Amino acid sequence: MVMIAKASTVSRFPVADICLAVESRHASGSPTVLFAHGFGQTRGAWSAAATALARRGCCCVTFDARGHGESDRLAGGDYHLEQFADDLLRLAHAQSQPPILVGASMGGLLGLLLAGEVRPAPFAALVLVDITPRWEAAGVERILTFMQACPDGFADYADAAGRIAAYLPQRRARKSEEQLRALLHEGSDGRLHWHWDPALLAAVAHDTERYQTRLKAAAAQINVPVLLLSGARSDVVSQATINEFLQLVPHAQHVQLPDATHMLAGDANDAFTGEVARFVFALAASDAGVTAGATQP
Repeated sequence: MVMIAKASTVSRFPVADICLAVESRHASGSPTVLFAHGFGQTRGAWSAAATALARRGCCCVTFDARGHGESDRLAGGDYHLEQFADDLLRLAHAQSQPPILVGASMGGLLGLLLAGEVRPAPFAALVLVDITPRWEAAGVERILTFMQACPDGFADYADAAGRIAAYLPQRRARKSEEQLRALLHEGSDGRLHWHWDPALLAAVAHDTERYQTRLKAAAAQINVPVLLLSGARSDVVSQATINEFLQLVPHAQHVQLPDATHMLAGDANDAFTGEVARFVFALAASDAGVTAGATQP
């Protein structure tokens, strides 16, 4: 059965010192699925998955992290990982029920940290998208190198599309101008620049390394259902880091998508959404309170 969800609504959500851009689909649905994007992404990374799950009865909430997309930037650029974790915790507590968190890369690390350290757990379950408490440094460095590659921006959308295509050769189609409008903005110099605050690179990008010991300790304390989705072609998560994670969280499920890199939702969105839906509705079927308003696949 397919349910028709109402069009999404975008609102401003106040956190400690700024406001976040939050988008909700099927606000009256159940269960609630909260999506947290990776570093340098926006809530748009989840549009297809969130729309598909909302049509099947879920309340789906996506948001732009601070300094990203349409959310506010910090005037002084003094970003810290703890701020991002606090924002996510506030969003989780603002939901009508503990949400199932789907977190990619940075979003997954934040979810892992909160799920292990906060009691009661702020999430009903956790979906980690190609991220583990320890990761392959070379893969992360490749991402940061790309983000730092064009400090002066792009001449036009075609220039940006070409550079992204070179960075993501596994994608068959280049991003259109319409898709790029959500990722770029025109600066006072007339050139196109990334949607995220450049100050993020110095403040947060290398801040996660020192959290690895804490993340491993948090993972060992997670007591909610967990699904780890990894990309077989990822250079951020490896079999070694996956095995280590599964030892820390022995009740976790693991599914590997054969055609995906670190960017699962972008590389293999149908397979990604299908695995998330399977996990979400299996949980709903096992909990009568959660199943109210949801449909089985």
